[in-house]
Amino acid sequence: MELTDRRAKPAVYFGGKSRIIDFALSNAINSGIRRISVATQYQAHSLIRHLSRGWNFLRRERNESFDVLPASQRVAEDMWYAGTADAVYQNMDIIEDYGARYIVILAGDHIYKMDYEIMLRQHVDTGADVTIGCLEVPRMEATGFGVMAVDGRDRVIDFVEKPKDPPGIPDNPNMALASMGIYVFETRFLMEQLRRDAATEGSSRDFGKDIIPYIVKNGTARAHRFNRSCVRSSKEEVSYWRDVGTIDAYWKASIDLTDIRTAA
Repeated sequence: MELTDRRAKPAVYFGGKSRIIDFALSNAINSGIRRISVATQYQAHSLIRHLSRGWNFLRRERNESFDVLPASQRVAEDMWYAGTADAVYQNMDIIEDYGARYIVILAGDHIYKMDYEIMLRQHVDTGADVTIGCLEVPRMEATGFGVMAVDGRDRVIDFVEKPKDPPGIPDNPNMALASMGIYVFETRFLMEQLRRDAATEGSSRDFGKDIIPYIVKNGTARAHRFNRSCVRSSKEEVSYWRDVGTIDAYWKASIDLTDIRTAA
C-alpha cells in the first residue's frame, strides 16, 4: 500500500533504521554465507542505495562477494523478471561464475532469525533435489500458504497452494507445514530445472507455482522445519517468523518489538 508507493517492500523501514531485507541478509552472514546476490526490480532505488551503503563490506580477496542484480532485460528487450524463478534464470551466467556447489534461495520480505547452515547440512545429508524451509502452523490457518504434505521422514509427497483443507503433519495432525519461500538446491541441478522451466510453455516462472511442484512430482523434496534452525533466546517458546505483506501484518510485527520479557 502506501509504504511501497516509492520503494520495494524489502526496503521498507522496520524497528527504527533497519530495513526488512536486513533480516535475510543478517541471517546469511551469521550462517557463514559470504557470497550473496540480491535481485531487484520494482522501485529499486531505495533498496539499492541501502545495500550499497550498509552491505558493501564483503571483499573479493577473501573469496566473498555481494552483488546487486537489477532487472536489466537480459533475455529480451520487453522482458523483465517474470517471476521468482525467472529472476534467477536471467542471472544464470553470473551465478554459475561463482562456482558454488550449493545455492540458497531466500525471500527479502520476512521477519525472522534463522541459521541456514543447519538447513544446508540437512540438504547435503539427505541428498534431496530440493530442501524447503517450512513453518509449523495450525492446520486451518495454513489456507493462505503453500502447504507441504509429508511422510514420516519429512519427504514431501505433495505440494498444495492455498488449500481449503490443508494436510496435517503425520506426527501432529492439527498442524500443517507451510512453505517459507526458502529453498536449498545443488546449483547445477537448479540451473537444469530453470532451463527446463524456461522452455515450458505456460509456466509462470515461479518457484512456488512451477519449480517446486515439478520436483515434488518428479524428484526428491525434503521439508526442513523452521523450529530446528530458528535462532531465539531461552525465553522465547515459539519460533518467530512473520510475512509482513500487509499493513496489518507490518503493524503487528512492529508491535511485537515492544513485547519485553524480564526474568522472574
